[in-house]
Amino acid sequence: MKIPLWCLLPLLPLASTFSQMADPDPNQWLEDVTGERALTWARAHNAITQRELEDSPDFKSIHDRLLAIYDSTARIPYVAKRGAFYYNFWRDAQHARGIWRRTTLAEYRKPEPAWEIVLDLDVLATAENENWVWKGENFLYPTYDRALLNLSRGGGDAVVVREFDLSTKSFVANGFSLPEAKSSVDWRDRDHVFVGTNFDAGSMTTSGYPRIVKDWRRGTQLAEAREVFAGESGDVASAGFTSNEPGFHREFVYRAIEFFKGNTYIRVGDKFVKLDLPGDARASTFREHLTVALRSAWSVGGKTYPAGALLAIRWDKFLSGGRDFAVLFKPGPRTSLAGHSNTRHHIIVNELENVRNRLYVHTPLPDGTWSRTPLPAPEFGTTSATAVDDESDDYWLNVTDFLTPSSLILGTLGKPKRELLKQLPAFFNADGLEVTQHEAVSKDGTRVPYFQVARRGLALDGTAPTLLYGYGGFEISETPNYSGGLGASWLERGGVYVLANIRGGGEFGPAWHQTALKANRQRAYDDFIAIAEDLIKRRVTSTPHFGIMGGSNGGLLMGVMFTQRPDLFGAVVCQVPLLDMQRYSHLLAGASWMAEYGNPDVPEEWAYISRYSPYQNVKAGVKYPRILFTTSTRDDRVHPGHARKMVAKMNALHQDVLYYENIEGGHGGAANNRQQAYMSALAFTFLLKQLK
Repeated sequence: MKIPLWCLLPLLPLASTFSQMADPDPNQWLEDVTGERALTWARAHNAITQRELEDSPDFKSIHDRLLAIYDSTARIPYVAKRGAFYYNFWRDAQHARGIWRRTTLAEYRKPEPAWEIVLDLDVLATAENENWVWKGENFLYPTYDRALLNLSRGGGDAVVVREFDLSTKSFVANGFSLPEAKSSVDWRDRDHVFVGTNFDAGSMTTSGYPRIVKDWRRGTQLAEAREVFAGESGDVASAGFTSNEPGFHREFVYRAIEFFKGNTYIRVGDKFVKLDLPGDARASTFREHLTVALRSAWSVGGKTYPAGALLAIRWDKFLSGGRDFAVLFKPGPRTSLAGHSNTRHHIIVNELENVRNRLYVHTPLPDGTWSRTPLPAPEFGTTSATAVDDESDDYWLNVTDFLTPSSLILGTLGKPKRELLKQLPAFFNADGLEVTQHEAVSKDGTRVPYFQVARRGLALDGTAPTLLYGYGGFEISETPNYSGGLGASWLERGGVYVLANIRGGGEFGPAWHQTALKANRQRAYDDFIAIAEDLIKRRVTSTPHFGIMGGSNGGLLMGVMFTQRPDLFGAVVCQVPLLDMQRYSHLLAGASWMAEYGNPDVPEEWAYISRYSPYQNVKAGVKYPRILFTTSTRDDRVHPGHARKMVAKMNALHQDVLYYENIEGGHGGAANNRQQAYMSALAFTFLLKQLK
């Protein structure tokens, strides 16, 4: 069981703040997502960008190379074991929307497994005249013969939910089914599901997610479902869900009050009882045990457990009032918890030590203590170990780094022998490239690490085209991974790639995230600036050859860099961004992120948000670097109006800007491999054109 989260200048005088908030926004009409006027505007800007970048000599070769990589049948088909089968969702040149398929372990071991197609999304889309995009499935435990499928029209977060029979490979007539909404659905048992959806007016939160959880019985109308929990309209969401392990079935409700704060309730008899845990803790189950990952220090039972720790206690002991936790992980100054996964008898804990993974196996002992032993893994790169299922001690080990093609290894805890099952081919030539790790010193003296991928013996003369990527939010860690697209489009062409580990992320635990929240958001931006200045100081690059890229919260980072330090960069790629931080909490899912950024409707909080909000801080008379904005009409998480309005404002200021809006694709920006290749080709073509 894991708690779901919702797969984001000088201080203005008070009078000026109120005046600015009261000023009408001449570009607000661009917030009409599918309005004909707004779409006509978007298509006109798309045409300008397409003419320029598609005519570049680099575009076709980059696009074709990327599409070949994304469609390659040599990619690793990652699988999830459900019952006797190993399931995979796959897109390639023959299956643009994708196929959901399954195989056996014996077949999966082969270089070219025989796959049984369970559902062909292209066939379904044609038959139903819908542009279906796959959004995952939820299997019925323990039979795994039914699943709730999530299908999106065009790639948005809102989905249609339909029950599917794995035996007949068909949708269940009169089965569980929900119309399009940002729903939350999970099986209780074969004939009951927990459901949160848009039941009627008032059933969704201001963030656009379910507020009410109901127990829906098979064969009845949704309107007859029994309400079991209701949160507040100002919450992020509420969801009911189950935890199933051999011999253990537990039912929960989670009320997300803020993005990282909420209450967990467990069903005891006919009631849901609130767990006595800190509001920002993450709870999960491991058979007889409750595990708790802390985001803040917790004093309980005469002890204080530090923020970032992973704790464990038996469920029966905890529910009877016991609070003497075993500490499975204790953070250090540069060590954090990257995650954990449960096998039949063990918990694999993934630790991040100076942004490098270390794996340990924890085992409960009869006396109530736990043993801890290392799980061998490569010294460098990004490694993760996840349980194959909860009925064995088998695990998947995934190994990747910037230059080594990813590998998927099958192992069994307690047995030294491991089996290399799959490995990516080399999608680009990495000869002569090397990875180094560096640190920059931020404005307040904080040491901020970053990775650099460059030619060995790079001439430090400031002329290398360099791309700096960052995110810095929501406790998400940026770690090395193999990207054939980046390698083929940028590294092979002589570019330097840099990955920033700025505050706001999770590289050094919850404090690394929390120290850049709300009024302290500028720290994340200062960190990114420090890395940029360090690259210039080290003579890796210089402003004319220096580009930056980021998406979503990283798109906000790009907008801030663009407006605060236009002197540092030669080009900016700003993808699916937040930019109008005065309006963000009123657009789509924006209200759910106020714990991260603050509430712009509160004057005291708008005072600090207004200092960095890109839309409010772009000005006339400033020489800005050239910028490419990309977004998606079907992004129902970060509103495309952010990018649209920024471009319109820059047009009015006679700034040179490019814009491309994919008419579908969701928050990822693309709904299929061809769209992904096209969007990426635009970005890399733009960077090469500006920085070489």
